[in-house]
Amino acid sequence: MRKMTLGRTGYEVTQLGYGALEVRGTSQDDERGRMPNEDRADQILNAVLDSGINFIDTAWCYGRSEEMMGKFIGKRRDDYVLAAKTGHGRCSADNYASYTRKDMLECLEESLRNLGTDHLDIVQLHNPTAEDVEETGAIETLQEIKARGLTKFIGVSSVLPHLEKHLATGVYDVFQIPYSALEPDHHDIITKIAEAGGGTIIRGGVAKGEPGAGVGAEGRVHSTGGKRWDAFEEANLDELREEGESRTAFLLRFTMSHPHAHTIIVGTQNPAHLSENVAVAAKGPLADDVYAETKKRLATIGLVHGNQS
Repeated sequence: MRKMTLGRTGYEVTQLGYGALEVRGTSQDDERGRMPNEDRADQILNAVLDSGINFIDTAWCYGRSEEMMGKFIGKRRDDYVLAAKTGHGRCSADNYASYTRKDMLECLEESLRNLGTDHLDIVQLHNPTAEDVEETGAIETLQEIKARGLTKFIGVSSVLPHLEKHLATGVYDVFQIPYSALEPDHHDIITKIAEAGGGTIIRGGVAKGEPGAGVGAEGRVHSTGGKRWDAFEEANLDELREEGESRTAFLLRFTMSHPHAHTIIVGTQNPAHLSENVAVAAKGPLADDVYAETKKRLATIGLVHGNQS
């Protein structure tokens, strides 16, 4: 499977990563959990590593995700780069976002216990604004966490316009950013981050999957109006798919084609879907001419991917 260097971290990560939100819990213990039982978490997490994927992203607020990881792949800690998050609020309260030193440290310490490890490879602030960070001294807390050996690198999960301000601080090693063919707003900032030496973790790279499949049935508005996946049809992208290639597979390969998409986290609790994702990733990015034509067609309906380079 294709590997990319995750910016200045130096980690050689598989371009297909795994988002562990999908192992947040079973349908019995979490209203948003979709696993039939804990055995599924054991099966899927070990299958992820057995497939060669070596990057996993999780968070304290992802239900029982960290607990499941600690329980079922804690013993394989050396097999993957582990990215988690802090800034969710105190672990003992319902505050979703809090970037105070006390709350960040409490959440991180609980995450480490859940994950069964004494350190993270990357700890990310979870969706703060630049003002959140400045007002609470969150960067100083991250630097303290790093100095204590609780993480090797620090990062931030965010969106525009905050990403520009986060990048300007010069302190983050890694940035987690939403991006896909159908949601192109972050195309240029991904490049800008990579050129500054930052690593990029791409979320939403398959636009949550095509309608009718998993959470892809939700549908969200894109910049030209209508549901996210309407753009796929409006741009006539079906004409560009290879024989037998699903729309989701095409979208993943498109995201892989961005030269600075270092790792793309895709979550699933379905072993068959995991196998499909791995097979798609093994094919690699789209051919240059198909990639260029895809961007051209998307631009005609208002979805512009940067300078079209």
